[in-house]
Amino acid sequence: MTGDSISGMVLIVVFAAIALYALYFVVRAAVRDGIKLARNAEASNATKDIGNSAQV
Repeated sequence: MTGDSISGMVLIVVFAAIALYALYFVVRAAVRDGIKLARNAEASNATKDIGNSAQV
């Protein structure tokens, strides 16, 4: 193997690691926002259910 081919492989691995690192933060933010939306929806449904449960 020559230095050029090793350099090329290292460059590919480095770029792949950077892309995965960035993707980690994108997924993390999406999950965090999804959890916030689910909690808000659950809280909203809980306040609506309080009025309906008194009619049983």
